[in-house]
Amino acid sequence: MTLKNPAAFEFLQSRRSRPAKTLMAPAPTRDELIPLLIAAARSPDHGKLEPWRFIVIEKAAMPRLADLTEERGVALGKSPEDIAKARSQFEMGHLAVAVIEVQKPSPKIPGIEQTYSAGAVCLALLNAALAAGWGANWLSGWQSHDREFCERGLGLAHNERIAGLIYIATEGATPPERPRPDVAAITEWVTE
Repeated sequence: MTLKNPAAFEFLQSRRSRPAKTLMAPAPTRDELIPLLIAAARSPDHGKLEPWRFIVIEKAAMPRLADLTEERGVALGKSPEDIAKARSQFEMGHLAVAVIEVQKPSPKIPGIEQTYSAGAVCLALLNAALAAGWGANWLSGWQSHDREFCERGLGLAHNERIAGLIYIATEGATPPERPRPDVAAITEWVTE
């Protein structure tokens, strides 16, 4: 029988991402980050394919990715506002973990289930960081879906894509609570 964990349950009912722009130094050290990655890797994974991996983006790599974001934004015809917003993720970032979805051939496990598993890893990493007392935010953005950015910026292979960029650092300000879904309005009960 599974034991109850009231503290974990309360955390899940009250968790709140911290806006990336409010995160400040310090970010986790490598030794502090490893337990968070271990927790994230315990996500559901049908067939034990491990259809994901991690790329840790440290502070020193952020300017290169900011410049590449701007270069790609210009090439793609993005507005100056869209480029500035996407670039600022990296300019302000102290540490981010790129959760990389790795599609693996399987006669049994459909690709969509591998995508869901990578998404579960993103949420698990976000929650692990928050539970450990860090500020954290899950971002993506147009650059995350640009093939050239992914290949040049992070060295991704043809069967890989960014599932999410999880920014982790020290919380600079506690965000206000935001409206949450009306669970009764989005829940249907099937009784027969």
